[in-house]
Amino acid sequence: MQCVEPNYYKHFRCKAGECAHNCCIGWDIEIDRKTADFYRSVDGSMGERLKENIDFLKQPHFKLGKYERCPFLNDENLCDIIIEFGEERLCDICKKHPRFINELPNRVEIGVGLCCEAAAELVLSQKESVKLVSDGEMQTDDEIIILRDRVIALLQNREKSIKGRISDMLTLCDTNMPYTTSQLTRLFLSLERLDSGWTDILNMVLKNSDTADFNGFDSYMKDRQSELEQFLVYLAFRHLANATDLESFAARVAFVAASYCLIRAIGTAFFSENGSFDFDAYSNVVRMFSAEIEYSDENLYILIDSFI
Repeated sequence: MQCVEPNYYKHFRCKAGECAHNCCIGWDIEIDRKTADFYRSVDGSMGERLKENIDFLKQPHFKLGKYERCPFLNDENLCDIIIEFGEERLCDICKKHPRFINELPNRVEIGVGLCCEAAAELVLSQKESVKLVSDGEMQTDDEIIILRDRVIALLQNREKSIKGRISDMLTLCDTNMPYTTSQLTRLFLSLERLDSGWTDILNMVLKNSDTADFNGFDSYMKDRQSELEQFLVYLAFRHLANATDLESFAARVAFVAASYCLIRAIGTAFFSENGSFDFDAYSNVVRMFSAEIEYSDENLYILIDSFI
């Protein structure tokens, strides 16, 4: 089975205690049965701690503590399970996060998800166009994968503006992004939301929608086109090849365009209110977008289905 990944993939490193948005806080973490059996078998003080802080009934999971922290996240924001046993004894979810795996015809594609602070900074900071690399010769006759790769090529055409590239992508797939900024923002507000900060950002977009200076924001970002490109290419790589048919593919393409339109609207609102939208603000907004949308199957599919 061929394995395909972006050329930055192997450069990903967890920020551990330096991360400001720790993935061990606020997330319900399920434990696979094999790892749960190991945790149950541990003796001594660590064994007692494991048994006190894990619910082993039905689907085993960690019992979150104060401020929804994983009970094994210590005061230095480091994992006591890694310190005690090494990374090999983490449960599957903790081992893989923030990586994602797409199983496709005759290949597996892997990447890192933008809900992780370190992953967002890595992906968005790439200056050169991202290349997909493989452990063998990359060949496919799958119609969807071939079309996805054509979309990525259009999004990486640096002879055109980002707006022009998105237009080419939508034309290729005979689809469109049918919502105004206000309608799109309200669509995102209608979804389940995890972070009140995300709600505040969406409401800020609505407040600024009548006076939004998109041209001014585009001019402000003219020397940072690669950051916008990397977000679009990431979405195309992660979500388009999962389409089941051409209609589903077109809906996912519209989702990519809509996601960019929302990020552009957020950036415009930030720029209007603060006079800036620097890389840290941009990467944090993208991180929140990913956590709210990509890591909720319900939210993701509501959005994709809205374009069918």
